[in-house]
Amino acid sequence: MYLDSAKKQELFEKYGKSATNTGSAESQIALFTYRISHLTEHLKANHKDYATERALKMLVGKRRRLLDYLIRVDINRYRAIIKELGIRK
Repeated sequence: MYLDSAKKQELFEKYGKSATNTGSAESQIALFTYRISHLTEHLKANHKDYATERALKMLVGKRRRLLDYLIRVDINRYRAIIKELGIRK
């Protein structure tokens, strides 16, 4: 499996406020970014997998909504997570 609990724990420790804070916007955005990159690689090899393509689009939308929320709440946290993950709008 591409995303086991150890990898999730590592993402939450690195981007979240703590290892147990899995609900913070930064940790969720980091998790979505990891999943998006995995699905993108899958679609490069399997371009007719339309179910995965739909799931990828939905995941990108979720991440976009979380980023928009972070802009409204705290622009500095938004800028930090964008810079750290290398995401551009």
